[in-house]
Amino acid sequence: MAARLTLQEVNLRFGGITVLENVGFAVEPGQIFGLVGPNGAGKTSLFNCISGHYRPSSGSIRIDDDEMLGSTPARLARRGLARTFQHPALQLHSSVLENVLLGAHTRLPGGPAEWSIRSPRTLRSERELRTEARALLERTGLGWAADLPADELSHGLHKGIELCRALLSRPRLLLLDEPAAGLPHSEVEQLIATVRSIRDDDITVIVVEHHMGLIAALTDRVVVLDHGRTLMEGTAAQAQNDPRVIEAYIGKDAVDGAA
Repeated sequence: MAARLTLQEVNLRFGGITVLENVGFAVEPGQIFGLVGPNGAGKTSLFNCISGHYRPSSGSIRIDDDEMLGSTPARLARRGLARTFQHPALQLHSSVLENVLLGAHTRLPGGPAEWSIRSPRTLRSERELRTEARALLERTGLGWAADLPADELSHGLHKGIELCRALLSRPRLLLLDEPAAGLPHSEVEQLIATVRSIRDDDITVIVVEHHMGLIAALTDRVVVLDHGRTLMEGTAAQAQNDPRVIEAYIGKDAVDGAA
């Protein structure tokens, strides 16, 4: 079942520097939600708070009714959260398939002792996961690359590998950090179709992205951040026509000059 994410008054400070200030919004189960804003707005920092890589200074982050503020990435993974990153962290000399299989660490039954003796249950689960990983690669157009070393693929395709790795964990909440970066237009269209199909699998999706065409095509709602604060919340169309958002992206002087 898709997860509901609720943030209330999330603050993040590093020493005397305020990175996020009183950020709050709710993402309903099964939504595709956009998180947008100019460079330095705090989008990735907020993702890091949600996914447990940063601990907020204060506030509340709930998945369904459970408070997750300060939880480790491992605990959040067990609660059904998965994410991708701006810069994919792959084992470049391993195959594409082996990289995807790293996403199954929460699904392999037993524990280290059972895994080390290669029990029948472990071997059966590994075979099933390999089959599922290959199916995910086919679904995202990467089936042809399954047995190639990851370093033979482009940066844009590394994004697809990381997406498959996240999906293999069978998440209920998926965070996508700039999934279209480095992709040509034809592959952006494929990405849009893939993310829509992910939502149809009963997964809540939150996307950080500068590609406004993708945001407009995909999202139910967006939140716009600027300097760590919530600037507005609404539809992508409302965001694109909001004078505050236009000013944040291109600057007040440019707005005044065009007036």
